[in-house]
Amino acid sequence: MRDAFHDELDSIGQTLIDMGDRVKVAMELATTALLTADLKLAEQVISDDDFIDTMQHELDAKTLTLLARQQPVAGDLRTLVTSLRMSADLERMGDLAHHIAKLARMRYPATAVPPELALTIQEMGNVAKRIIAKATGVIESHDLEAALQLEKDDDEMDKLHRKLFLTLLDDAWPHGIETAIDMTLLGRYYERCADHAVSVARRVYFLVTGQYASDEA
Repeated sequence: MRDAFHDELDSIGQTLIDMGDRVKVAMELATTALLTADLKLAEQVISDDDFIDTMQHELDAKTLTLLARQQPVAGDLRTLVTSLRMSADLERMGDLAHHIAKLARMRYPATAVPPELALTIQEMGNVAKRIIAKATGVIESHDLEAALQLEKDDDEMDKLHRKLFLTLLDDAWPHGIETAIDMTLLGRYYERCADHAVSVARRVYFLVTGQYASDEA
């Protein structure tokens, strides 16, 4: 029975890794769709988000069943509780990729991002992809040093977010209010994605140590 239980725990961990991989691809494709006005790619991201949602629902149902049936303690209990929370973070990251793709679709056939902001948005997309990949790797490896490193990656995203806002607040901004709102939302989507990745890493830290990572780490 214990072997079967731990097989179930391993299955939950693998599902979280699979979700992370799908979210990384979704964010990469959404950024490409945004910057190239690729409607087909945007529609793919929007459609695939349903699969990520289903993965979360099934994982959470399995986790709750194990909590009720096995009544785990100590490390096993932490594994199940943190799995519920990490699945919510990953699902939300998928939603943010979905929002980016919807903006690309809404502005089609135009490109949603003005030329002078294309590089900044591409860099934000690259950081998001990298931080999602690192968070997924932390789920798999339980590497505490890598988990703490994600805070520095988040700092890079915050710098890009501030850079975006400086452009939007410039009196010489030529693209009007609607585009400014689009860019404000985009900045928020990428920034929140990084925040959720950091949250995943912190939950892994708690899973391994039973303690919360310090914000100063």
